[in-house]
Amino acid sequence: MNAEIIAVGTELLLGDILNTNAQFLSRELSGLGIDVYYQQVVGDNPARMKQVIGEAISRSDLVILSGGLGPTDDDLTKETVTDYFGLPLYFDESVMEEMTAYLKGRKLSVSNRKQAYIPEGAIVIHNNYGTAPGIIIEKDEKIVVMLPGPPRELEPLFCEQVRPYLRAKSDFVMKSKVLRLFGIGESTLGEEVRDLMESANPTLAPYAKDNEVTLRITAKAESEEEADHLICDMKEKVTARVGAHIYGEDEEELYAVVCRMLKERGMTIAAAESCTAGLFSATIANWPGASEILHEGVVTYANRAKEKYLGVSSQTLQSVGAVSPETAQEMAEGIRKASGADIGVGITGIAGPGGGTPEKPVGLVYIGVAHEGRTEVLERNLHGTRKKVREASVMNALFAVRKILEKRS
Repeated sequence: MNAEIIAVGTELLLGDILNTNAQFLSRELSGLGIDVYYQQVVGDNPARMKQVIGEAISRSDLVILSGGLGPTDDDLTKETVTDYFGLPLYFDESVMEEMTAYLKGRKLSVSNRKQAYIPEGAIVIHNNYGTAPGIIIEKDEKIVVMLPGPPRELEPLFCEQVRPYLRAKSDFVMKSKVLRLFGIGESTLGEEVRDLMESANPTLAPYAKDNEVTLRITAKAESEEEADHLICDMKEKVTARVGAHIYGEDEEELYAVVCRMLKERGMTIAAAESCTAGLFSATIANWPGASEILHEGVVTYANRAKEKYLGVSSQTLQSVGAVSPETAQEMAEGIRKASGADIGVGITGIAGPGGGTPEKPVGLVYIGVAHEGRTEVLERNLHGTRKKVREASVMNALFAVRKILEKRS
């Protein structure tokens, strides 16, 4: 079975609303072993909608539409689909009762009655999260699924009712595993795993993201167990080649991996930041339970602040400057000593767009990590806007901490 997703709504075309439904539906269909070949967005225009729907039905086994099931005059998805198939509509009293129950005593408007009209022979997707029921039409060996547009309605309706319906019609299971990597570029990664990317099942595909790269392993099989086996085998091959850069899997971000590792080891961290201005500490604080691992963070932009709060020597600042490996080391050691944390992080650099010199260009960053009487200092030459340099500095600092924590395991 192959599928096509159509998002209906002029607000999507204008960019007023982000089309998260297509992302959700594609991921869910992939998990069912259903291939998504096309995605489209169409405005609230009956003629264009009918054309797009006709094209989709002609080339796809399954068409899923989101949006356009509301009570207003421009909500025309149901009417357009039924017109395409030549199906009559009937008034469904049970759907009307469900809408009344959902509104809990609030008065139904006259326009709400429009939502209770159902195509003859269709399957009703009962909606406990809104007033618009979803609809499934099976005709001429094609399946059309219509779902309400709001994600808070679409997502549970799909998971609770559409997914079981489709699962019964699919002969395969498709599963994916995402490996998250840092410190390696997409092109270099591609060279390392080029032959593995030629595999037809499971497939291996790289995706470049801000400050990291991901590898998606996707397996298609007759059972979840078989799919898991295929994914595990490919994961072992990838890890053997680029395992040093793999920091996590699926949705877990680097900061969450580091925080979890700190907690598992009963360790704490503190940070002294110059060019990142507290971004490292703020990133750690995104993790639930951060108070158990984050002792404190200080922002020391001025040299006198580095001296006052961290004990960075004036001689170091005068001789090699604030942006130097020596200063990063003393910042890391200073915050570790002052806070009593197990790990101290010091970050100093030139985020730009000004302030750089030929000797110390914009994007030059030094990261110190102090732990157990030792301090490691990294030098990074980063690129991009001020915001990107700061964010990349934090990612590099987190990855450095992760490597130290791995050695302790």
